[in-house]
Amino acid sequence: MPNPKFEVGDVKRGREIGKVRTCKERSRKYIYVKCPTCGVERWILFRPQLITQICTACSGKASASGRTSSLCPAWKGGRVIITGGYIAVYLQSDDFFYSMADKRGYVLEHRLVVAKALGRCLHSWEIVHHKHMRYPAGSVEDKQDNRYPQNLQLVSDDRHKQITLLENRIKHLEQRMTLLEAENLILKEGQKV
Repeated sequence: MPNPKFEVGDVKRGREIGKVRTCKERSRKYIYVKCPTCGVERWILFRPQLITQICTACSGKASASGRTSSLCPAWKGGRVIITGGYIAVYLQSDDFFYSMADKRGYVLEHRLVVAKALGRCLHSWEIVHHKHMRYPAGSVEDKQDNRYPQNLQLVSDDRHKQITLLENRIKHLEQRMTLLEAENLILKEGQKV
């Protein structure tokens, strides 16, 4: 209910608006704001960078309706980097691809990209493999390079194991080759002397 004595944006000291419990409360500045969601007007502590004007009730509703909403002050757009460097994307419960999401409503972005390209949800046994075309295998950059089909391919679990084994073998052989080339150079230098 709007207060006829005050307008939204008014800044007053605590003693002017009836906050008299402590000396600190009386001397602090407060600003009169209106919740953009429900329209409730109230006094909040004045800060130069006002974070949110959403009231506690509306913030609680945003939290209860999935904890991730643009109404929530901590909302960052629904795209987060999880352990391991992969990107997870939040999906609303009415999204076509929501069946791929975990219990919190997040799905790995590389799986979502391939699913959207195919026009269907991926099964749990289908694996999306990063091809390591631009960045080295295992790097954070590679895990976040979610271009399909340039850097992503859909494979089964056993095929993914084969690919991983071959990639590891190639990496080992490349390292061995570099070592042998260095030994070769040392031997050639030794023969010249």
